[in-house]
Amino acid sequence: MLPIPVNPDALPAPSGYSHGTLVGNTLYLGGQTALDRDMRIVEGGIVEQFRQAFGNVLTTLRAAGGRPEDLVNITIYLTDIPDYQAHGKEIGRVWRELAGPVYPAMAGIGCTALWQPEALIEILGVAVIPEERLVRP
Repeated sequence: MLPIPVNPDALPAPSGYSHGTLVGNTLYLGGQTALDRDMRIVEGGIVEQFRQAFGNVLTTLRAAGGRPEDLVNITIYLTDIPDYQAHGKEIGRVWRELAGPVYPAMAGIGCTALWQPEALIEILGVAVIPEERLVRP
């Protein structure tokens, strides 16, 4: 099976990467920061950055016919773990608003910096999409 790039029009046009890569019915979701359509990191702190970054992940997932319940793994890179922990309840509410009560295997990893200096968070994941819903771009 050849990898198929998944690059939704709703996200900034990628250059040198793909937002997602589909192999069979497994979608590897590339790391998403809180970039908006204008290629700017959203303001408002970790909660708003989580909303945008996770929304970007879900946009790529939906472009391949996936749903939040198809997520099997999420990795969250954070430049400030205590800030994320302090806003955990709010972030949990955003998660449930966007994905419902679906919680795949997850990891939170602290790092010193992300690609965009103002980014506080980057989220990547893996989803397995049932064949009957799968959309191959």
